[in-house]
Amino acid sequence: MWTFRVDGWGDPVHTWRHGLVAKLDAGQGEKELSNDLLIGAALLERAATGVPRAQRWPLMEAAAALRNPGDPVTRSALALSPEIEDLLKTYPLRDLVTRGEQFGIWVDRPVARFGAWYEMFPRSTGGWDDDGKPVHGTFATAAAELPRIARMGFDVVYLPPIHPIGKVHRKGRNNNPTAAPGDVGSPWAIGSDEGGHDAIHPGLGTIDDFDDFVAAARDLGMEVALDLALQCAPDHPWAREHRNWFTQLPDGTIAYAENPPKKYQDIYPLNFDNDPAGLYDEVLRVVRHWIDHGVKFFRVDNPHTKPPDFWSWLIGQVKTIHPDVLFLSEAFTPPARQYGLAKLGFTQSYSYFTWRTSKWELTEFGNEIAEFADFRRPNLFVNTPDILHAVLQHNGPGMFAIRAVLAATMGPAWGVYSGYELFEHRAVREGSEEYLDSEKYELRPRDFAGALAEGRSLEPFITQLNAIRRLHPALQQLRTIRFHHVDNEAMLAYSKFDPATGDCVLVVVTLNALGPEEATLWLDMAALGMEPYERFWVRDEITGQEFNWGQANYVRIDPAQAVAHVINMPLIPEESRVTLLRRR
Repeated sequence: MWTFRVDGWGDPVHTWRHGLVAKLDAGQGEKELSNDLLIGAALLERAATGVPRAQRWPLMEAAAALRNPGDPVTRSALALSPEIEDLLKTYPLRDLVTRGEQFGIWVDRPVARFGAWYEMFPRSTGGWDDDGKPVHGTFATAAAELPRIARMGFDVVYLPPIHPIGKVHRKGRNNNPTAAPGDVGSPWAIGSDEGGHDAIHPGLGTIDDFDDFVAAARDLGMEVALDLALQCAPDHPWAREHRNWFTQLPDGTIAYAENPPKKYQDIYPLNFDNDPAGLYDEVLRVVRHWIDHGVKFFRVDNPHTKPPDFWSWLIGQVKTIHPDVLFLSEAFTPPARQYGLAKLGFTQSYSYFTWRTSKWELTEFGNEIAEFADFRRPNLFVNTPDILHAVLQHNGPGMFAIRAVLAATMGPAWGVYSGYELFEHRAVREGSEEYLDSEKYELRPRDFAGALAEGRSLEPFITQLNAIRRLHPALQQLRTIRFHHVDNEAMLAYSKFDPATGDCVLVVVTLNALGPEEATLWLDMAALGMEPYERFWVRDEITGQEFNWGQANYVRIDPAQAVAHVINMPLIPEESRVTLLRRR
């Protein structure tokens, strides 16, 4: 926690200088300015008392010169000099000081703004048995996947709920309302006679195994994010011990979750109205339990369906003791509600990037996330276990690369759900965004090594993208995105720069995964800190090609070769950066 306040004061020396310069410019002489010169001498002598003794002499010399007889221009030359002005900027003379109210502000860790996320189901890492049947994974088998994830350049490994899964009304494969023997159920149906939100699913191992998994991730430079889903299976301990934490119906049953026409008989939503103090304290206990086991990032499931006061209280309580703990909001809700959650303390938020596919939609999205960067940090996931967008279902591997470029370069935080690198694209049915054989309801082991060896993997490209992101501070920024005109609706161009270093990157990406596109790119030279007539050499970080560019440039992108140019632009001069920030 940092604090700040705004103070106001009168600057008598600056006021005097301003008045004296105006009178000198008007041609006033020694007699007319005698009082002004003496007032200035007294002010400089006052100011000198607030300056370290070794640095006072210019002020004393300037005061003495003002008291000397003679031409007022000569007498005031030192007092009006840049040397005196700079000294008084460091040690100002302040009158009528008014102190403002003190405000607090959270300053989060760098991963709150910049990081790459990888979502994985530990239970799907067990491979196959001799008969080709999936084997339930453990934290040990999941830990064996961590080096591969780290090599791709990911910073955060996000795990869906790792708790016991309800047995009552358990869902079967592909969300079948009736589970078959051996069906593993949905991890989001939390709780059974084996424990609740503070317990480990016995098939995954023990709490010691989880600790080992967190330590293995940390050793590879990654941290673990854990799903916080405040909902329960019908056989969760809370449903037995605290029925007042749920909505009870007139027939004596507990209301299950519904999103008409969908029904979730395996999930009971919590009701925060009946015993808020008891429920608040229990959730805080659960969160602290996982913090004690090394979790520093929580991905919160559907926070917009819980009371805002609860989140304000919970996040405040956690950060008071653990200021390094961060919260990601998974809230696909209207923008005003998303912004409200951000202002309540959520570090990051899911966004509508997944559904922004056209040039116009992406441009509007980019401008929006920059506009609200003061309080909201979006995390641009290309897919989730719930969302397989139609553009990925029907446009081949090239579209997977295109969406990765957009997510990794438009936002400093982006995410991938496991299987994306294998181009998994089959929906449960036409028009649906649900995966066929969804991992939410069954084990999905994958042969990542085999796909990589056969050239059927996006891993090398994801690795390259994350390396480029780490190389360029410009891609670690949110608020500096600027769009450039390209005369083709199937192509998009935008630049970003780093205010501290001047590092600048320009991205030109095709939106057509099935064939080449070409256009003239018209650069907004002012947004790049350049004059319209300048020419310069640039380098494509993806292909290594170099180009001599100016304001107008021919570009051609063939997705069979590369889906984008990620251009290392000339550094933006320091004097231009403040102006560019103000343009936003």
